[in-house]
Amino acid sequence: MHTAISDPVRDLRRIGAETAQALEAIAATQNDALAATIEAIGAARRVFVLGAGRSGLALRMTAMRLMHLGLHVHVVGDTTTPAIEAGDLLLTASGSGTTGAVVRAATTARSVGARIATLTTATSSPLAELSDTVIVVPAADKLDRSGAASVQYAGSLFEQAVALIGDALFHTLWQRSGQSADDLWPRHANLE
Repeated sequence: MHTAISDPVRDLRRIGAETAQALEAIAATQNDALAATIEAIGAARRVFVLGAGRSGLALRMTAMRLMHLGLHVHVVGDTTTPAIEAGDLLLTASGSGTTGAVVRAATTARSVGARIATLTTATSSPLAELSDTVIVVPAADKLDRSGAASVQYAGSLFEQAVALIGDALFHTLWQRSGQSADDLWPRHANLE
């Protein structure tokens, strides 16, 4: 049982600092991977996103923003998701790079000639090996409970980074598109 007295303000600051440190490490070392991922998204006929658990939820946020940009985006597993084909991109997130469903989907995507972009903590993983571009997040994966890579529980830092990297990818694509916020607004859901 965890007996330390919780201090939410302290924890908020620790989490914010840890997330900022991870993102700064990515910005300092992975410009090529970020640029290649942006190019792959921009060149894709359609973008499919896939991650399991909280990683998948983070990528769903990216899918929504890419849709707001006017891209054709599908969340793998939704009943209306079509077959992936050559010319498409599978954007994945898996801290371990070994999540079975994600690796199987990447294998299928590769077999039909689709490109694969991955966010992971594991450069030497089956998912990374299948991918055209890999953004490596310096964070613990969900099985690392040592506390060495993150003070947060399980894959929290990875999942936070996935959401923020997705926002950065979107933001760059949005700025390049020349569209205004008013241009994007009509694509927001209106059946709420």
